[in-house]
Amino acid sequence: MLKKDTSALRSIGRTYKVFPIGLGGMPISIAGRPDHADAVRVIERFVEIGGNFIDSANVYCLDDADLGHNERLIKDALSNHSQRDDVVVATKGGLRRPGGQWITDAHPSVLRRSCERSLTDLGVDRIDLYQLHAVDANVPIEDSIGELARLADEGKIAAIGISNVDIGALKRARTVTPIVSVQNRCSIFCTRDFDNGLIAYCAEIDVAYIAHSPMGGHRGYVHTGDNAVVKRIADNYGVSPYRVALAWLLGIGPHIIPIPGARRLVSVEDSHGAVELILADDDLQALARIS
Repeated sequence: MLKKDTSALRSIGRTYKVFPIGLGGMPISIAGRPDHADAVRVIERFVEIGGNFIDSANVYCLDDADLGHNERLIKDALSNHSQRDDVVVATKGGLRRPGGQWITDAHPSVLRRSCERSLTDLGVDRIDLYQLHAVDANVPIEDSIGELARLADEGKIAAIGISNVDIGALKRARTVTPIVSVQNRCSIFCTRDFDNGLIAYCAEIDVAYIAHSPMGGHRGYVHTGDNAVVKRIADNYGVSPYRVALAWLLGIGPHIIPIPGARRLVSVEDSHGAVELILADDDLQALARIS
């Protein structure tokens, strides 16, 4: 079944309207990544078929010596693209990659340096959406968000979001400055934010919920493709299991923006098609019971 109107956009704050399916940049910059030309082509293809929201982070790379890899790919793909001004690029700060590890560091000075380097790596004067990548147990979230608010006041950030958070962290962040997005892991196999009320709360306060790893992430991707319920439903509609997983998320609410990653053009194209797929209520309920 196809949606009659596939042009319906989703909101990120009052500033941006984006296509319902975004692009997660991580897979083209971490271990197993494609070569530069192929990675750039993935981004270009995403924009060519109508995508206009790309999620990045300075730590989507191999290690600290490789910081900004994903942001520079985005810059290379979009710098001369005719639709560059229509593309919303989000990036994040608050983690480090020493020796390839993922270490939280959301001290204000670190966030400032990260943001200013991201401006250079993205080749922009202002970042569309800058998100705190993770709450640092050693730094009050008010201090971290406060620095992002100062960067916004300086014109370096247009909008602020937070990632890997719960309702409590979101409420605390909103006491400092307006928050337009929450980015957390969410999929058929990871429904934590449905259970704890965060997704409903985001809808209530008009905050976009950006679902990363919407097909289960690197390991869960295989699980999605092999799951009997997902495969049965996919076969009934004549689509891939991955498209079904994305359509399920889109059907939850208009504030949810899945950002599947992709290393191949075919993956970008398949994910895009989820916007046209409307699942029957029985299928939605069957998928909801998987977790």
